[in-house]
Amino acid sequence: MSTDALFKHIELLQDARPWGRVLDAGTGSASLRWITGLNTMSWTAVTADPQRARKLGNEFSDSHRDSDRILAGNWSDPLLLGGETFDVVLADYLIGSMDRFSPYFQYRFLRRLRPHVATRLYLVGLEPYRGAGDDAGGRLVLEIANLRDACILHAGHRCHREYPSDWVIGQLENSGFSVEEEKRFPIIYGTKFINEQLDVCRRKLEFIENQELVGGLRSRIDKLREKALAFYDVHRGIRFGYDYVISARPV
Repeated sequence: MSTDALFKHIELLQDARPWGRVLDAGTGSASLRWITGLNTMSWTAVTADPQRARKLGNEFSDSHRDSDRILAGNWSDPLLLGGETFDVVLADYLIGSMDRFSPYFQYRFLRRLRPHVATRLYLVGLEPYRGAGDDAGGRLVLEIANLRDACILHAGHRCHREYPSDWVIGQLENSGFSVEEEKRFPIIYGTKFINEQLDVCRRKLEFIENQELVGGLRSRIDKLREKALAFYDVHRGIRFGYDYVISARPV
């Protein structure tokens, strides 16, 4: 059983039902690593990023059976996986990332996915950050997220756009699914979150032409990293927000 709390919960929801043919509808290293450890008949992993598809192909070459495949494709393409169905479908933080590759398609995505789901859909998401943060830890997470998004936008790129679980549930119910369960998982952020998010900021600087702005952002990134890591050293974690897992079946 997985050590990741969200994937572990999905395994508990699946119980003794066979995994059969599995679709990872918005794949990445974490979700595909989990799926390759399950007792599946086959798996199909889809990403809208061709570069990611190539990297995953190399990363998982040893666990790639003849029946398994990694595809570069976009769910806005009506021909993607046409006529195929899967016993279990995973959408792991997929809706939140769609704005980068298929802006505004989130509203049609679940209806688009419905014909491919034979028995179960498991959807994982991040509840959008709300308010100004109730404590120093929450305010620090928001400060990091806001700086990350500012760097992305100044670089001329698109940010992730997370959707709340109640919106997702409504979309599921309007798209031919019956929601069986929603469970929330409080988040405790660590150094991995701090460094990954601020590293995104650093990578975006090369796309910004205004060098005065770049200098100011670089200084802000370094100071915020120092501040956040110092906070972690004292509190051994930053508690703020939650992820959610939704289980649904087609009707």
